[in-house]
Amino acid sequence: MQVKVYNINAEECGKVTLSDEVFKTPYNEALIHEVIVAYLANQRQGTKSTLTRTEVRGHAKKPWAQKHTGHARQGSTKGPQWTGGGVVFAPKPRDFSKKVNAKAKKVAFKSALSKKLEQNEITVLDNISIEAKTKAMQNVLNNFKMDKSTVLVIDGANENVLRAANNIPTLSVVEVSLLNTYEVVANKNVIITESAIKKLEEACK
Repeated sequence: MQVKVYNINAEECGKVTLSDEVFKTPYNEALIHEVIVAYLANQRQGTKSTLTRTEVRGHAKKPWAQKHTGHARQGSTKGPQWTGGGVVFAPKPRDFSKKVNAKAKKVAFKSALSKKLEQNEITVLDNISIEAKTKAMQNVLNNFKMDKSTVLVIDGANENVLRAANNIPTLSVVEVSLLNTYEVVANKNVIITESAIKKLEEACK
């Protein structure tokens, strides 16, 4: 399969052949969903913690007599109805992580990329060489008429590109080695450099 290659001015400057092994994978929505749910779950720290009534500092002495005081009956000032008391069903540290097989992750990733290509939402750049200025990066997006969420995939660290994209809320920059299914699905457009495609195809073999 061949797709057009553009320069940063949105002018066609060639073509690149894409691997059918990567970009012609059947769409598997269920597997993509499973991988994304696991990815988001694995981002959760699970470190929140509050005290139950047994852990609140203080004593468990009955604050007043059961009857004849005019007060509602109370057994302890550590109950949840008291200020400073314990929390009912207090959240405790827990592990939210989910396991997905490496092979399933790879299939879901290729499936998501194939769907993006089918929907004409992948744009291939010959390279991305710009000044470290927001205006320069915004001009590139304007040239391609991209005003929705976009992920720019580059083949390696590029300080100028990172700085230029830093103040554009609809744009995220990802090195190809860190690209995942979530980034592909969560963004409307995918811009990828020609050199990044080669690395991507090698990693997906």
